Amino acid sequence: MIPAMPATAHRRKSASLAPRLGRLGRWGRFVVMGAVAVLILIAGVWASWGTAQHVVLSKGREQGTMTVASCDDDRCTGPYRPVSVGSRARERVVLDASVGAREGRTYTVVVKPGTSDVVRSGPAGMLYAWVPLGGGLLLASVVVAGGLGLTRVGWAMAGSGIALLTAAFVAL
Repeated sequence: MIPAMPATAHRRKSASLAPRLGRLGRWGRFVVMGAVAVLILIAGVWASWGTAQHVVLSKGREQGTMTVASCDDDRCTGPYRPVSVGSRARERVVLDASVGAREGRTYTVVVKPGTSDVVRSGPAGMLYAWVPLGGGLLLASVVVAGGLGLTRVGWAMAGSGIALLTAAFVAL
């Protein structure tokens, strides 16, 4: 500070500018953190929808059962027996091995259109399809609670994510 300059002039100027910058900083942080949380949730839904669409919108799709004949590192194969009208039997369909499939067991499945790939249906298949959304809820809860300061909303999101992941684990 220059000795000839009064101390009050400098304080007045910074005192009047600081609240405006503080408000802009809070709103900026709120907008950015809100956008990050929304982006995480959209990514969770997007990742889930690839599998979930076949389970959620199963009306009109080929539905049946699959008996697991063999499994390797990442997939299981076996014969498909139709249950729905218009579905045809197949000697070999492919199921993702990460869905808890075991050799010799029979699972209800939905055939992905135009392929020999199947996804599990029923409650276990529905919960498994939404697992990426559960992870997105957990990640977004940290942003909502820490970045936005909405602690209760963050805890509710985290609880929902944990409940979804736990239910999928138990169902499979």
